[in-house]
Amino acid sequence: MSLDRAAARELLRKGLWTQNPGLAQILGLCPILAVSTSAVNATMLALATILVMMLSNVAVAGLRRWIPHEIRIPVFILLIAALVTIVDLLFNAFFHELYVILGIFIPLITTNCIVLARVEAFAAKNSVAHSTLDGLAMGLGLLWVLALLGAMREFLSGGTLLAGIEMVIPGAQALQILPETYPDFLLAALPPGAFILLGCMIAGKNGWDARAARRAKKTAPVPKTIEVSTGA
Repeated sequence: MSLDRAAARELLRKGLWTQNPGLAQILGLCPILAVSTSAVNATMLALATILVMMLSNVAVAGLRRWIPHEIRIPVFILLIAALVTIVDLLFNAFFHELYVILGIFIPLITTNCIVLARVEAFAAKNSVAHSTLDGLAMGLGLLWVLALLGAMREFLSGGTLLAGIEMVIPGAQALQILPETYPDFLLAALPPGAFILLGCMIAGKNGWDARAARRAKKTAPVPKTIEVSTGA
């Protein structure tokens, strides 16, 4: 089945906004809350998740006809685990310092609800092209949520942005936005702060959607009524 432009736009819209895994489906809260202490950590974990999601969707979509329905979940998990192992080794080889910081959360992508949910709900029922774009769209949706949450937590807790960027781009430096005398806001760096900020982001999305629905309702054309007269 070919991937037309309308279908591609719909998949991107769902992944980035309407079915965003972090704000709408509320999946993967463990890495979202634990790794989003800085924008760099959050972004790199999200990029690893995107890679795993795309490859696992491709693998399942390509093999779905030969996977027995009764054992599909164990097979899906084995495929995801193999891909996560490859990504884990790549991070260890090329971003070792960041790999040490992210720790167990890269291997835990294997059990991430986002990855398994998209494999089961979409890739197992659709073509390779659709599944690839779905994995990319859902991953990008997680990416911007993680990056924004990490940037907010990092800024509020220490007044910086992109702390640790030198682990990814040698020679790069973090941005000191607020003066070094800024008193650290410890709550933003702790899990309760992550819960509060994520809740604000979810509330903002819901408010935006509700306002858009009201505007669409106001601008919708009013159906014309036809009066039928009956003779006496």
